[in-house]
Amino acid sequence: MRTLSISISDLEYNKFGIKADKLSFSDFVEIVSKELMRQNLGKSIALAEKYGLSKLTVKDITKEVNAVRKNAKNNS
Repeated sequence: MRTLSISISDLEYNKFGIKADKLSFSDFVEIVSKELMRQNLGKSIALAEKYGLSKLTVKDITKEVNAVRKNAKNNS
């Protein structure tokens, strides 16, 4: 097994909620993945609000999905 050393700031250490000085690679990947997912969710929410998608009802979404499916069937 190999050892990899990564340096991060105290701010990042606290931000990621790291509790130990040594992590398995799997634990490191999980921590980074969660942060990336959190950032992507934030971007998605911002885009949804920017383009008014956050105001769509379930009924509106269903209508949009059905329209796209119908269009896809007509174009194949």
